[in-house]
Amino acid sequence: MERSRLLSVLEANVENKNIIKHMFATEACMRALALKLKVPASSGGSPSEATNLKNEAINEEEWALAGLMHDGDYKASVPVEKQGVEITELLKKEGISIPESVAHAMAAHNWHNTGVEPKSLMDWSLFICDSLTGLIVAAALVLPSKKLADVTTETVLRRFKEKNFAKGTRREEIAMCEEKLLIKLDEFVSLCLEAMQDISSQLGL
Repeated sequence: MERSRLLSVLEANVENKNIIKHMFATEACMRALALKLKVPASSGGSPSEATNLKNEAINEEEWALAGLMHDGDYKASVPVEKQGVEITELLKKEGISIPESVAHAMAAHNWHNTGVEPKSLMDWSLFICDSLTGLIVAAALVLPSKKLADVTTETVLRRFKEKNFAKGTRREEIAMCEEKLLIKLDEFVSLCLEAMQDISSQLGL
C-alpha cells in the first residue's frame, strides 16, 4: 500500500494539520508497540519485556496503518459516533482496501462513541496510545526549546501526575497499558517518546 496514496486521503479530508501530525505520532508509536509485543508468551523473554499473552499474529505494517489513518475522518461533518468508522468507507471510495483487523482497531479507538469495543492487542494499543501522544507533545511545547529531543520519560511522567496539565489527556486510558498490554507505565511512555523523537522532523518538534 503506497504511503503517498494514504497521505493524499488525509490531506483531502483532514483540515487540521495538527491532527495529521498526531496521526504520524500514533503511527510511530503503534509500529514500536508492534515490535515490542511480538515477543510471545512462550519465548522465555525477560519479565521486563511485554508479553503477547494471546499469541496473536502481529503485523507491524497493519499496526502502523491503523495508527496513521485512525483519525482520517476527523472533521465536523462526521458525527462523533462515526469517527473512526467513516475512514474505512473513505478509503474504499479511493480504491484502497484495508484488513478487517485494521478497520476494527480504528473504530475501536473511539469505542465509547462507536460502540465497537477493543478486543485484540492492536485494538487496545491504539486506544491506549492515542492520548499519550498529545501529552508528550504538550510536554515538549512548554519547554523553552519546544523540542522532543529535550523531553525525557521522567518529564512526561511528572506531567502525567499533574492533573491540571493538558487536561484533555485521558490519563486513566494511558494507565491501562499495564493491564491490557502488560507494559509498565514508565516503559510505555519511554517507548512512545522514543518513537516520536525518531520522527521529530515530521512533527515539527
